[in-house]
Formats: sequence, C-alpha cells, structure tokens
Amino acid sequence: MTTAPGQVPVAHQGPRHPFDPEPVRATKTRAVFALGLIAALTGLFIGGIVPATVALQLSRQARREAYASGGFLTGAMWLRRGERLAWTGLLLAAVALVALVVIAVVRLAHAPIGHDYPSNVD
Repeated sequence: MTTAPGQVPVAHQGPRHPFDPEPVRATKTRAVFALGLIAALTGLFIGGIVPATVALQLSRQARREAYASGGFLTGAMWLRRGERLAWTGLLLAAVALVALVVIAVVRLAHAPIGHDYPSNVD
C-alpha cells in the first residue's frame, strides 16, 4: 500500500462542548514515575522490589483510567518512563539476588565439610 506524496489531510475536529473537562495530567503518573525512580535507585540493594511492584500496579490502573477518560487524562510519557524505571529496579534486584546466591555457593564450596579433627583422632 502506498500513499500519495504531499501533506496528509487532517480531519477537522468540531468545537468542544462547553462542559468538557480540560485535559490534565493524571496524578498516578507522577506516583508511578517517583516509585519507578526509587526502585531503580535502590534496586541493587534489593529494596527496589516493593516500589517497583507498586509502580507497575499503579501504571495498570493509570492506563485503564486514561483510556476510560477519553483523552482528558494525559501523562503517558511519564507513565512509560516510570514503568521502564520500575522494570530496571526489578532487573537490578534480580541481578543482586543472583550474585548473592553465587557468592554463597562459592563460599559454601570452599568451607570444610563436617569437623576438621586432628590426624590422631579416630
């Protein structure tokens, strides 16, 4: 399918109804971004799991509300950034947990098994 060269015609939007609300940024988008930022900053300390989980749950709610509002709730860019930061926080927490498990296994492998008795003990 090809399009003709030139500008694409824009559909004319009729005048807004006087009782339509003004488009505003959803407050949950700010919360998702803030929680995602906290999750990304504390992800290596495994403390980022809780704010990341809350941010992802709030982002689902915010998307549902924005869709139901018919375009009067904005802030999709901040919502995407917050989700990315939350996933980054979860990834960093997973990396930290895997590193701790590997370190624990290596230390356990070098530890002596049982008691280390002298050679003259049966």
